[in-house]
Amino acid sequence: MTTFRTLTIAVACAGLLTGCGSRLNPMNWFGGSRSEAVTTAPAAPVDGRPLVQQVTKLEVLLASPAGAIVSATGLPATQGYWNVDLVAEPLGADGVLTYRFVVAPPTEARRVSTPQSREVTAGAFISGKDLERVRQVVVIGQTNRMTSAR
Repeated sequence: MTTFRTLTIAVACAGLLTGCGSRLNPMNWFGGSRSEAVTTAPAAPVDGRPLVQQVTKLEVLLASPAGAIVSATGLPATQGYWNVDLVAEPLGADGVLTYRFVVAPPTEARRVSTPQSREVTAGAFISGKDLERVRQVVVIGQTNRMTSAR
């Protein structure tokens, strides 16, 4: 009888945490992202790939207790950009994890076309151990940066 009672209470508590906006709910750890203009010139690329022109979307997906996935979508100037990546910078003492959204330019001139045809997406994994220290995720492009905070 006590096992059934304990199990019932545990399920009820889990249901309450999942349904509420509590900071204890892992689904609420990283909220909606916001965009900010870049006010300083980005640093020169280390690996030769420039930053994507604009970061249009940022999501931090808590896939499992093992960690989270950072997914960012960007908009380059023209079609044909490839070899996209989120390059992590060292974690700041303030808990800010910054990624540079880099892309390789096309080898020949390309059309501008529609924004949907130019979109590129990159992702990165944050381990559970590292996630404990992260309070904010920032993805930097040439003209803006997007931020998602706990």
